[in-house]
Amino acid sequence: MRARVHDPWLRLPAPLRYAIVIVVLLSIWQAYVSFSHVSALLVGSPLDVANQLWTDVANGKIPAATLHTLQTLLTGLLIGALIGFALASLAVFSSVGRDLLAVLTAVLNPLPAIAILPLAIIWFGLSDRSIIFIVTLATIWPVAINTDTGFRTISATTQMVARNLGLRGPRLVVDVLLPAAMPYILTGLKTAWAFGWRTVVAAELVFGVAGSQGGLGWYINTARYYLQTPQIFAGLVVISVLGILVEGLFSAVESRTVVRWGMKR
Repeated sequence: MRARVHDPWLRLPAPLRYAIVIVVLLSIWQAYVSFSHVSALLVGSPLDVANQLWTDVANGKIPAATLHTLQTLLTGLLIGALIGFALASLAVFSSVGRDLLAVLTAVLNPLPAIAILPLAIIWFGLSDRSIIFIVTLATIWPVAINTDTGFRTISATTQMVARNLGLRGPRLVVDVLLPAAMPYILTGLKTAWAFGWRTVVAAELVFGVAGSQGGLGWYINTARYYLQTPQIFAGLVVISVLGILVEGLFSAVESRTVVRWGMKR
């Protein structure tokens, strides 16, 4: 029997509660700007930010910047995830692969990916390939580490039964290991997305010329040059909204896979 909720706040639907919190925070922000007489160069009001968002969505600046950043990020994330899965799979079947993953993780995982961007620019030039390269580096290790951990939590009995049924190599990975390790894999992909998202925006901010095609980092950096504070806030809002949408996407995938399969509450 479901316990009765006595807190009136918790009786409200979750989306409504979140909406109320957001409205209250925006109201406090607007009141602060209106009554403190803070310079518009320091803090833009929610109304100014909303107006800037509307303008730059209408003229295509924000959609183009968002599309460019997402294309760069997803390309690097896809490459990084494939390499991470490959390393974790190799570590399952080979002691050499296990040592290779351990060494590469110990050496490369602690390195901030953004610190490698100057070297990537020397190698690949002032192009999107430089940013894709460092996003790939940022996303390999969360996927590899979590996938490897997931593989190692699978019972030896399950693996033995699968091998007795004739499953070997790639088939064993695809048919047994990947589904059984799905909670860890999703965690790795979520972490990789977060690392990659921060990396791509930071790269476009710090090395704007490399993101001159028009990514979100470039959009924010250009606004800084022209002291357009509402535009900076508009870019930050877009980044936050995209983060919320992706989190919702991962939650939907989890509810339709590992939660439905009884692997996670």
